[in-house]
Amino acid sequence: MSVNASYDYIIIGAGAAGCVIADRLSKAGAMVLLLEAGSQAINPAIDNPGGFVSLWGSNLDWGLATESQPGMAGRNLVINQGKVLGGSTSINAMMYVRGNRMNYDMWNTLGADGWSYADVLPIYKSLENYAGGESEYHGVGGPIPVVDCPDPVMVSEAFMIGATQVGYDGPYWDSNGERQENGAGLLQFHISPDGKRASAATVFLNPILGRPNLTVETGAHATHVLFKGNKATGVEYLQGGKLNQVRAEREVIVSAGALQSPKVLMLSGIGPAAHLRAHGINMVNDLPGVGQNLQDHVQLPVVFKRKTDSPMTNLLTGNVLFLRTREGAEAAPPDMQLNFTPSIPAPLAPILNIPFAACIFLPILVQPFSTGEVMLRSVNPLDPPSVNPNYLQQPADVQAFVKVIKIIRAIADTPAFRDLNEVEILPGSGADLEGFIRSQSSTLWHPAGTCKMGQDALAVVDPQLRVYGVDGLRVADASIMPAVTSGNTVAPCFMIGARAANFILGEE
Repeated sequence: MSVNASYDYIIIGAGAAGCVIADRLSKAGAMVLLLEAGSQAINPAIDNPGGFVSLWGSNLDWGLATESQPGMAGRNLVINQGKVLGGSTSINAMMYVRGNRMNYDMWNTLGADGWSYADVLPIYKSLENYAGGESEYHGVGGPIPVVDCPDPVMVSEAFMIGATQVGYDGPYWDSNGERQENGAGLLQFHISPDGKRASAATVFLNPILGRPNLTVETGAHATHVLFKGNKATGVEYLQGGKLNQVRAEREVIVSAGALQSPKVLMLSGIGPAAHLRAHGINMVNDLPGVGQNLQDHVQLPVVFKRKTDSPMTNLLTGNVLFLRTREGAEAAPPDMQLNFTPSIPAPLAPILNIPFAACIFLPILVQPFSTGEVMLRSVNPLDPPSVNPNYLQQPADVQAFVKVIKIIRAIADTPAFRDLNEVEILPGSGADLEGFIRSQSSTLWHPAGTCKMGQDALAVVDPQLRVYGVDGLRVADASIMPAVTSGNTVAPCFMIGARAANFILGEE
């Protein structure tokens, strides 16, 4: 084992939040070490907005498999997560969705003081360079380029106008604007003006690699956080078959994602006491919420045969409607994100193998009642964690899909959509909807909540993202969400990273 030089801050994980934090702390003059278990982003498919599907299952993907899911007909699902600089921002579909204002107000109510929508909106505005221009809800001049759906083939007025004909607002509704829900419009994407992926690595990390006070180590698999008493003092990591220890003079920030961050904490002696004892891990602090509260978004394809052919789209989707399936839930965030693709996405064509012209509705359950857990599989830090999301465990989640299928059928039967729709293929008229939902649904790869922020018995971090019961340790990624946001989670992770840096630097 080698003991290397000390740093002010050590960050575990170069994903959406970790890259933001590395940029901010090193810009402030601190000595920063960024550890990434994956490799450098050298695959050209990363830059191509339509090429990322080829990276799923590659050496740039953790490809973490769940335990058998009874709610999904006993299937084991793979949750794709980026194992590369930029993390999942380097292999995702680049959809930029902030979530609903009610998500953040709910966080605040649940004990995440200072995380209301009014608190986070200025952070979002400071991060983005929105091609649509500056407004009360959008910023310009920030580091992240944000554009309305840039693929003209994707824009579907049939969907957007059809949604208005069944009572929703739109078309061209801005779901990152004043109100997210009940308006049909275009998704926004983090894509650069020259049409390339704007990942956390390309936006925040690559431009600063020359800073002398920033060290980036790839292929560096964190084994555990080092402690002296209850103070985090460094990190041990495995690189090229060699164990290394590095010291942190100020703080360690765990930013490895909702599936890996709880694993790092548990291997470090922070987590449910009985579980750690069962693995023979020395206890640093008994925090029963570590690994609990796992939430993820669930998607379900609903396919219609088109009357006319259409060019393939380059992106996976581009039209969206956020809605509620439950009556009397106006005070709650929308539970369903309905994406629409007017033709077969070119990146998915080899996988879908649909032999006719088709359009695809993709309802996504974004406020699931079903929750799960992440646990250790063993004390070997190279072993993947045990991931059990308990997908569709609660009947209410299945009923939400039943209701949204009926909404989809209503949109498909509108005058605006009727010239496009020939016949419903999946699930098809007369299908067993519950059986279809349980057998055909899958993850949208948005795990969250496993080191949740709050002030209750299962909270892991306080509202400044400091781990309870220890000093010098924070968590900053999707794991800190008390409840998963209504929409794709990359934008909230950028925001979480920015706020973590603010807290560390004393700027909030």
